Amino acid sequence: MQDQNQKVDWKNIEWIVFLISGGVLLFFVIASLIDVQSVSKAVDVAFAWSAKYFGAYWQWLVWINFLIAIVIAFSKYGSVKLGNLDKPEFSTFRWISIIMCTLLAGGGVFWSAAEPMYHFLTPPPSFSGVEGSTQEAVVPAMEQAFLHWGFLAWSILGTCGAIVLMYSHYHRGMPLKSRALLYPLFGEKIMYNNWGKLVEALCILAVAAGTIGPIGFLGLQVSYALQALFGIPDVYLTQLTIILALMILYTISAITGLHRGIQFLSRFNVILAFVLAGIILLLGPAQFIVDTFSTTFGTYLKDFTRLSLYRGDNAWLSWWTVFFWGWFVGYGPLMAILVARISRGRSIRQIICGVGIIAPIATHIWFTILGGSGIFFELQNPGVISDPLNSSGLPAALVAIVQQVPGSVVLVPAFLALIFLFLATTGDSMSLSISICSSGYADPPRGMRVFWAILMGIVAALLIYMGEGGIDALQSFIVITAVPVGFIMLPSLWDGPRCAKRLYEEQQIQGR
Repeated sequence: MQDQNQKVDWKNIEWIVFLISGGVLLFFVIASLIDVQSVSKAVDVAFAWSAKYFGAYWQWLVWINFLIAIVIAFSKYGSVKLGNLDKPEFSTFRWISIIMCTLLAGGGVFWSAAEPMYHFLTPPPSFSGVEGSTQEAVVPAMEQAFLHWGFLAWSILGTCGAIVLMYSHYHRGMPLKSRALLYPLFGEKIMYNNWGKLVEALCILAVAAGTIGPIGFLGLQVSYALQALFGIPDVYLTQLTIILALMILYTISAITGLHRGIQFLSRFNVILAFVLAGIILLLGPAQFIVDTFSTTFGTYLKDFTRLSLYRGDNAWLSWWTVFFWGWFVGYGPLMAILVARISRGRSIRQIICGVGIIAPIATHIWFTILGGSGIFFELQNPGVISDPLNSSGLPAALVAIVQQVPGSVVLVPAFLALIFLFLATTGDSMSLSISICSSGYADPPRGMRVFWAILMGIVAALLIYMGEGGIDALQSFIVITAVPVGFIMLPSLWDGPRCAKRLYEEQQIQGR
């Protein structure tokens, strides 16, 4: 295990991992610049194949992972402390803030406005017989959004996988890399052979693709909002300026490191989100929001297994549930690295409850406040939210919803700032995680963090330049990169409990 104060030896950097992951991403961009239509067609074929043959596997993977994590948390093994520290390195608020901001990010903000509305207008096939745009469609719409951004999504990112990584790194001295997920199964050889390096490159590629997409979406969304509010032309120059500003912010944050930039942005984001959510709740349809959350949460728990494993409409699943599971599974290894990095001194129970229960419930509340408000306004005045959404897509939903609330002139820019800062936290956190994987150091070289921060911004800018074809191709590419990562995550289902058991026995002997 590397000492955090140890001087970085650049000879230890695995350049082959860096070249494979960066090379594939670079090839994708160059090929798209040459012929984006051909790339899009090829990616669409690969996407359809991935969704068809691996969609059901991902559904079972995330469902079983959550169940195993909950059993571990509330068993005697939940008391095990991880990371060889007696007290947590970060306070609970700072710890939860970093976790929330890294995953929820800008995607969680604009999806929280748009996804419930999509399901309200056209109810998911798992709720057959429900008529869209009616009071009857409200709870099913919110319930489906809860599933996609709830317990299963969060738990795949930092529960069983995080336990295995913390066991391998802090308790067995292995480098903090994605391949450490396979250490309990294959032993130390996986950390140094070529198969291990390939595993690392695949995990980095998946999370890079999953981060670049939201960066591009942010440029589109903020640019749309600036035109709607202030008449600033919604053109590529505006979008590029937004991405450059974001890139500068999260690059500076990445340079300052985990204990300064990332931590500061995360805390500020969460506080701002609380304030904005409170304002919407007070000035918006508070009673409707509270009633909708209470009813939806109850039915969500009742329908949890049925919705999680629903396989009735493969075409619909490919563009909704399977897409989200592919996105989150692809994020799994590196998000687990981030959770492992910031969770030293915490018990298994604290980590699983924080990541797998508290964060999802907070996300459900957030989705109900924004998405529920949108549904309320649509019920009162049909078309007020759906028309902008149908004509201009995801970026229009948030603006249309917030514009219905008193004080929207101030609130819309505030929400855009929130998205901007959320995504900045994701950019610097994932730059940190990728650099940890490439170097094996808990505090990787600043130059490497800066490189990945800038590269992801440049790729997002290029994809927007290509138009919808580039962004759409990347969305599908995210799912494709998740195929191998899904198998890398699989051993954590049994190694998580095994590692917890071993550490419990060791700590019992030590009297801890």
